[in-house]
Amino acid sequence: MIREKLKVSTQTLQWKCVESRVDSKRLYYGRFIMSPLMKGQADTIGIAMRRILLGEIEGTCITRAKSEKIPHEYSTIIGIQESIHEILMNLKEVVLRSNLYGTRDASICFKGPGYVTAQDIILPPSVEVIDNTQHIANLTEPINLCIELEIDRKRGYRIKTLNNIQDGSYTIDAVFMPKKKT
Repeated sequence: MIREKLKVSTQTLQWKCVESRVDSKRLYYGRFIMSPLMKGQADTIGIAMRRILLGEIEGTCITRAKSEKIPHEYSTIIGIQESIHEILMNLKEVVLRSNLYGTRDASICFKGPGYVTAQDIILPPSVEVIDNTQHIANLTEPINLCIELEIDRKRGYRIKTLNNIQDGSYTIDAVFMPKKKT
Protein backbone atom coordinates (compact mmCIF):
# COMPACT_ATOMS: atom_id res chain seq x y z
CA MET A 1 0.00 0.00 0.00
CA ILE A 2 2.79 2.42 0.87
CA ARG A 3 4.65 1.58 -2.35
CA GLU A 4 1.52 2.37 -4.42
CA LYS A 5 1.15 5.77 -2.76
CA LEU A 6 4.82 6.50 -3.39
CA LYS A 7 4.41 5.56 -7.03
CA VAL A 8 1.43 7.89 -7.37
CA SER A 9 3.23 10.78 -5.69
CA THR A 10 6.28 10.41 -7.98
CA GLN A 11 4.18 10.38 -11.15
CA THR A 12 3.84 13.61 -13.07
CA LEU A 13 0.57 15.44 -12.60
CA GLN A 14 -1.18 15.68 -15.97
CA TRP A 15 -3.75 18.29 -17.00
CA LYS A 16 -5.62 17.56 -20.22
CA CYS A 17 -8.55 19.04 -22.13
CA VAL A 18 -10.79 16.13 -23.15
CA GLU A 19 -13.62 18.13 -24.71
CA SER A 20 -13.91 21.66 -26.03
CA ARG A 21 -16.61 23.26 -28.14
CA VAL A 22 -18.18 26.57 -29.03
CA ASP A 23 -21.94 26.37 -28.51
CA SER A 24 -22.54 29.96 -29.68
CA LYS A 25 -20.66 33.24 -29.93
CA ARG A 26 -21.38 33.80 -26.26
CA LEU A 27 -21.09 30.26 -24.89
CA TYR A 28 -17.98 28.08 -24.76
CA TYR A 29 -17.68 24.67 -23.12
CA GLY A 30 -14.62 22.79 -21.95
CA ARG A 31 -14.02 19.64 -19.90
CA PHE A 32 -10.65 18.90 -18.35
CA ILE A 33 -9.04 15.99 -16.53
CA MET A 34 -6.27 16.23 -13.95
CA SER A 35 -4.58 13.06 -12.73
CA PRO A 36 -3.27 11.33 -10.72
CA LEU A 37 -4.67 12.76 -7.51
CA MET A 38 -4.69 11.30 -4.02
CA LYS A 39 -7.89 10.95 -2.01
CA GLY A 40 -9.30 14.36 -1.02
CA GLN A 41 -7.14 16.36 -3.44
CA ALA A 42 -9.80 16.51 -6.17
CA ASP A 43 -12.36 18.22 -3.91
CA THR A 44 -9.77 20.71 -2.64
CA ILE A 45 -8.57 21.60 -6.14
CA GLY A 46 -12.12 21.69 -7.54
CA ILE A 47 -13.43 24.08 -4.89
CA ALA A 48 -10.44 26.41 -5.31
CA MET A 49 -10.77 26.43 -9.11
CA ARG A 50 -14.51 27.10 -8.94
CA ARG A 51 -13.97 30.07 -6.62
CA ILE A 52 -11.27 31.47 -8.86
CA LEU A 53 -13.26 31.04 -12.08
CA LEU A 54 -16.49 32.48 -10.67
CA GLY A 55 -15.18 35.17 -8.40
CA GLU A 56 -11.65 36.28 -9.10
CA ILE A 57 -11.50 36.71 -12.87
CA GLU A 58 -12.40 40.22 -14.01
CA GLY A 59 -15.03 40.96 -16.60
CA THR A 60 -16.32 43.98 -18.51
CA CYS A 61 -19.96 45.15 -18.47
CA ILE A 62 -22.21 48.04 -19.30
CA THR A 63 -22.99 49.54 -15.89
CA ARG A 64 -24.97 52.72 -16.66
CA ALA A 65 -27.21 54.11 -19.40
CA LYS A 66 -28.31 57.72 -19.83
CA SER A 67 -30.66 59.40 -22.27
CA GLU A 68 -32.44 62.74 -22.14
CA LYS A 69 -35.64 61.24 -23.59
CA ILE A 70 -36.20 58.82 -20.70
CA PRO A 71 -38.62 60.17 -18.06
CA HIS A 72 -38.34 57.03 -15.89
CA GLU A 73 -37.20 53.42 -16.15
CA TYR A 74 -40.64 51.92 -16.73
CA SER A 75 -41.73 54.37 -19.43
CA THR A 76 -42.10 53.75 -23.13
CA ILE A 77 -41.08 55.93 -26.05
CA ILE A 78 -43.30 56.23 -29.11
CA GLY A 79 -41.54 54.54 -32.00
CA ILE A 80 -39.64 52.00 -29.89
CA GLN A 81 -41.21 48.59 -29.48
CA GLU A 82 -39.50 47.79 -26.15
CA SER A 83 -39.96 49.65 -22.88
CA ILE A 84 -36.96 51.39 -21.35
CA HIS A 85 -36.74 48.61 -18.77
CA GLU A 86 -36.50 45.99 -21.54
CA ILE A 87 -33.77 48.00 -23.29
CA LEU A 88 -31.80 48.19 -20.03
CA MET A 89 -32.16 44.42 -19.57
CA ASN A 90 -30.98 43.88 -23.16
CA LEU A 91 -27.93 46.09 -22.50
CA LYS A 92 -27.18 43.96 -19.43
CA GLU A 93 -26.93 40.89 -21.69
CA VAL A 94 -24.31 42.42 -24.01
CA VAL A 95 -21.03 40.51 -23.56
CA LEU A 96 -17.87 42.60 -23.77
CA ARG A 97 -14.16 41.80 -23.73
CA SER A 98 -11.48 44.31 -22.83
CA ASN A 99 -8.20 45.02 -21.13
CA LEU A 100 -9.33 48.40 -19.81
CA TYR A 101 -9.00 49.57 -16.24
CA GLY A 102 -11.39 52.12 -14.84
CA THR A 103 -14.58 53.45 -16.33
CA ARG A 104 -14.96 54.24 -20.03
CA ASP A 105 -17.74 55.90 -22.00
CA ALA A 106 -19.56 54.41 -24.98
CA SER A 107 -22.74 55.31 -26.84
CA ILE A 108 -25.49 54.20 -29.16
CA CYS A 109 -26.80 56.62 -31.80
CA PHE A 110 -29.25 54.99 -34.17
CA LYS A 111 -31.76 56.48 -36.61
CA GLY A 112 -34.84 54.32 -37.08
CA PRO A 113 -36.67 52.43 -38.27
CA GLY A 114 -34.62 49.30 -37.73
CA TYR A 115 -33.16 46.87 -35.24
CA VAL A 116 -30.57 48.15 -32.78
CA THR A 117 -28.00 45.47 -31.97
CA ALA A 118 -24.73 45.34 -30.04
CA GLN A 119 -22.99 46.11 -33.34
CA ASP A 120 -24.39 49.66 -33.12
CA ILE A 121 -22.59 50.43 -29.84
CA ILE A 122 -19.73 52.87 -30.35
CA LEU A 123 -16.98 51.53 -28.07
CA PRO A 124 -13.55 52.74 -26.98
CA PRO A 125 -10.64 51.02 -28.80
CA SER A 126 -9.81 48.71 -25.89
CA VAL A 127 -13.30 47.15 -25.78
CA GLU A 128 -14.96 44.69 -28.17
CA VAL A 129 -18.39 43.08 -28.38
CA ILE A 130 -18.40 39.27 -28.40
CA ASP A 131 -21.80 38.82 -30.10
CA ASN A 132 -22.62 41.68 -32.50
CA THR A 133 -26.12 40.27 -33.11
CA GLN A 134 -27.28 40.76 -29.48
CA HIS A 135 -30.68 42.52 -29.70
CA ILE A 136 -31.10 45.85 -27.90
CA ALA A 137 -34.21 47.53 -29.36
CA ASN A 138 -36.56 47.68 -32.34
CA LEU A 139 -37.30 51.18 -33.67
CA THR A 140 -40.57 51.10 -35.59
CA GLU A 141 -40.61 54.78 -36.64
CA PRO A 142 -38.02 57.21 -38.04
CA ILE A 143 -36.77 58.49 -34.67
CA ASN A 144 -33.29 58.94 -33.21
CA LEU A 145 -32.23 56.79 -30.28
CA CYS A 146 -29.17 58.16 -28.48
CA ILE A 147 -28.00 56.48 -25.27
CA GLU A 148 -24.79 57.28 -23.42
CA LEU A 149 -23.27 54.20 -21.80
CA GLU A 150 -20.73 53.62 -19.07
CA ILE A 151 -18.50 50.55 -19.22
CA ASP A 152 -16.54 49.19 -16.27
CA ARG A 153 -14.25 46.25 -15.54
CA LYS A 154 -14.43 44.61 -12.13
CA ARG A 155 -14.91 41.29 -10.32
CA GLY A 156 -18.06 39.62 -9.06
CA TYR A 157 -21.32 41.50 -9.49
CA ARG A 158 -22.95 44.80 -8.58
CA ILE A 159 -26.64 45.36 -7.94
CA LYS A 160 -28.14 48.64 -9.16
CA THR A 161 -28.91 51.46 -6.77
CA LEU A 162 -31.91 53.77 -6.86
CA ASN A 163 -30.14 57.11 -6.26
CA ASN A 164 -29.58 57.89 -9.95
CA ILE A 165 -32.88 59.31 -11.19
CA GLN A 166 -31.89 62.99 -10.89
CA ASP A 167 -29.51 63.08 -13.86
CA GLY A 168 -31.58 60.81 -16.11
CA SER A 169 -29.12 57.93 -15.91
CA TYR A 170 -29.90 54.42 -14.78
CA THR A 171 -27.50 51.88 -13.34
CA ILE A 172 -27.62 48.39 -14.75
CA ASP A 173 -27.06 45.27 -12.67
CA ALA A 174 -23.58 44.17 -13.65
CA VAL A 175 -22.39 40.58 -13.60
CA PHE A 176 -18.65 40.93 -14.20
CA MET A 177 -17.97 37.18 -14.00
CA PRO A 178 -17.02 35.90 -17.45
CA LYS A 179 -17.76 32.31 -16.33
CA LYS A 180 -21.39 31.41 -15.70
CA LYS A 181 -21.06 27.76 -14.62
CA THR A 182 -18.29 25.41 -13.52
